Amino acid sequence: MSYKLFIPGPIAVSERTLRAMTRPMIGHRSSDFVALYQAIQPKLQSLFFTRDPVYLATSSAWGVMEGAVRNLCRRKVLNCMNGAFSDKWNDVALRCGRAAGALRFDWGKPVDPEALRRELATGAYDCVTLIHNETSTGTMSDLPAIAAVLREFPDVISIVDTVSSFSVVPIEKDQLGIDVIITGSQKALALPPGLALVTVSARALARAATSPDRGYYFDFVEFQKNHEQGMTPSTPVIPLVYALQSKLEDIEAEGVAARYARHLRLNERLRAWGAAHGFSLFPEARYGSRSLNCFANAAGYDLAALNKTLKSKHGLVIDGGYGKLKGKTFRISNMGDETDETIGDLIAALDNALASTPRGVAPS
Repeated sequence: MSYKLFIPGPIAVSERTLRAMTRPMIGHRSSDFVALYQAIQPKLQSLFFTRDPVYLATSSAWGVMEGAVRNLCRRKVLNCMNGAFSDKWNDVALRCGRAAGALRFDWGKPVDPEALRRELATGAYDCVTLIHNETSTGTMSDLPAIAAVLREFPDVISIVDTVSSFSVVPIEKDQLGIDVIITGSQKALALPPGLALVTVSARALARAATSPDRGYYFDFVEFQKNHEQGMTPSTPVIPLVYALQSKLEDIEAEGVAARYARHLRLNERLRAWGAAHGFSLFPEARYGSRSLNCFANAAGYDLAALNKTLKSKHGLVIDGGYGKLKGKTFRISNMGDETDETIGDLIAALDNALASTPRGVAPS
């Protein structure tokens, strides 16, 4: 059976986007691809609020996240950790053979700018990793406040994952002074998985050029050389580039300010639904994500049973908690192409399914 995803990613993909992927294939070293690549650059730069180039990588965002560490960490990387995915970045850095520090916060807590300042003041670090919107807990850290701290340490390169916040809220890369911003196709952009986007500052490129073991596939210097020719270092996933072009047209037609407002409105509507049913957010409300809501399952609903009913009866799927929060929380996405109508349909289905879902079940 077919069903629609309201999980934190991958998310539902529109028919228009899927149709864009069926365009005839072109050579990735052809003038046709160069024209396609160059045509989308200005729109991507506008969405990233940057004058820096935006590279396209055929991988999940994690490929470029690992690549950023290999390109930019010469001395020691500080990993800001407040959930499953930011925690993972520390493991990735260590597996890459980099010295790494762990700035840990409880799951559901945002990254504290003052704690970051204290740690960077030791002078031990030359780069920092941060996940803006930690989807495992539905927590969005205060990026402008964090960026203000980072600007106090000009020798520290900042690497920020915005996979589930990019195009949901404005992230003004150049104004904030962020060196590297990474996002992926399968979350807020509502594309199929398999494409990562990364924009890199000139000083980060200069740092990368001095790193002898930065590898090849995610070498920022290679990305820049090819970018100057309107190409990618290796064969790109051309159907997803077509889909990206189509999505950028959609965003332009809607208007980026309207897109931000729509995400906020739908997110608040789902929060209100949760509050009406006695569900509080897992993080403090002011740090709650704007692309999804992570609700605490205090009443002990059988989330597997809830999802089974949603899927079989309504053709919809939500998430029953990630990692150590499985069964203790549930997450509902509002990002991508969702509308007032689709969120209204989801709420009606949730109300129907909750009525028959057992309570008082211990988390699995």
